[in-house]
Amino acid sequence: MTTTVVPSGSRPVLPSAVDLSVALWLGAILAGLAESLVRLAAPVPPTTGELAVRAGIYLVLGVVVLQLRSGHGVYRWTVLGVLGVLGTASLVVEPVRALADGGSVGLFLVSATAPELVAAALRGLHVAEVVGAVVLLFHPAARAFYRTTSPSTTVVATPAGIR
Repeated sequence: MTTTVVPSGSRPVLPSAVDLSVALWLGAILAGLAESLVRLAAPVPPTTGELAVRAGIYLVLGVVVLQLRSGHGVYRWTVLGVLGVLGTASLVVEPVRALADGGSVGLFLVSATAPELVAAALRGLHVAEVVGAVVLLFHPAARAFYRTTSPSTTVVATPAGIR
């Protein structure tokens, strides 16, 4: 049996798991942006520079997330590392630190301002969307989609003697 790499006339079909993962990643990015905007009403609002930097980062991340639809595995691993690992760590470090310093969820809920409560809810939504997006990105259909060596080629096994 010989193996031949031939250009494929069509790209692999985008699995619904990848499509939904992209939607969740974009939702997580929007939740992060919304949280930044809600914090404008908080006791210590972000500066214009901080908002501009976050908006730029979210824009770049959105472009990378949309590339998940290309089938190139490098985007899957980049999104997983940057958003799934580093991004999630940045979201949970502040609440974990507050709990480690003796804070409690109950105390936060009774003493927080309305913008802080909305920001916390958006952060919770953000984390939930990231977890869902990661799970879908490694769904069996998604793994098969990214297993392709290149979206523009297909590997064909041909029995010996047939060419």
